[in-house]
Amino acid sequence: MAGNTFGQVFRITTYGESHGKALGVIIDGCPPNLKIDEAFIQNELARRKPGQSAIVTQRKEEDRFEILSGVFEGKSTGTPISMIIHNKDARSRDYSHIYDKFRPSHADYTYHKKYGIRDYRGGGRSSARETAARVAAGGIAKLLLKEYGVSIHAYVSQVGNLKTELTYQELDFDNIEATAIRCPDLEMATKMINLIKAVKKEGDTIGGVVNCVITGTPVGLGEPAFDKLHADLAKAMLSINACKGFEYGSGFDGVTMRGSQHNDAFVQENGTVKTTTNYSGGIQGGISNGMDIYFRTAFKPVATIIPAQQSVNEAGETVEVKGRGRHDPCVVPRAVPIVEAMAALVIVDHLLRQKTLVR
Repeated sequence: MAGNTFGQVFRITTYGESHGKALGVIIDGCPPNLKIDEAFIQNELARRKPGQSAIVTQRKEEDRFEILSGVFEGKSTGTPISMIIHNKDARSRDYSHIYDKFRPSHADYTYHKKYGIRDYRGGGRSSARETAARVAAGGIAKLLLKEYGVSIHAYVSQVGNLKTELTYQELDFDNIEATAIRCPDLEMATKMINLIKAVKKEGDTIGGVVNCVITGTPVGLGEPAFDKLHADLAKAMLSINACKGFEYGSGFDGVTMRGSQHNDAFVQENGTVKTTTNYSGGIQGGISNGMDIYFRTAFKPVATIIPAQQSVNEAGETVEVKGRGRHDPCVVPRAVPIVEAMAALVIVDHLLRQKTLVR
């Protein structure tokens, strides 16, 4: 199975399945002498872990990670960093009823047809549990970006039809972790939580939107053609389970504007070139221009629902499928740290590529 490696200079390879013994990640390309703050990385994993509130899956995993290599006396050595997270609360029996059935809108059918074999326990490799390894790697990427003054903040801006009308400039990012939904618009956050609880009570699920803002990015990150910065951000986000859409800057709203309205005029302030507006989303020609990078990601409703659904099994027979086990009624609260992690991996990879180019 290919496609488990991401990045060019700062490169990660994840491994493991939802109900296997463990998940993990190998990071290659991390510079030496980076102070590895294990408490910070553990906190990043705590933001993603299941069972953290009433509006997420109740699977109980502490997601304690262990560093196996690449770190000595609290600092990176420049050699591959390996981290492992053991699964502690897998209940494979919850999936025995679908061992030969294809759950609607899951990866069961496509994995079966592509590989001729699939791990039906929680979806195996296709499970969002794989993203724990990404968040662990993203924690190290964030530590490196901090040294360059780059900050990344993601938050929930919409659940179903409920959405905040406040721009990211009007929001207090300190409020992101104030509620279980991770929406810094606290009044809207309460409504979102109540909606998710109501949907969960019905045995159904609902989707939402996660916004992300990257500040402090230097000018010059990104490549001119196929490795444009926004293209790599899009790939990173769309590689996250349940992500169905990505837009940056003005996005689709930009089509309603004229060029005279949409163009970002350049000015010089205190010796630094800036733009008076930022419809470009901090990226022009695929290369960062030093302004804030901001984007939105859309997440579909979780495919596992309690009501019965029609499907087929491996023999092609019509069957009925009902959801069992522990599942998220809405993925966006736990998607926030995943979006941040993937954004960090993209930015740090391009940052190191640019440093290599300059040398």
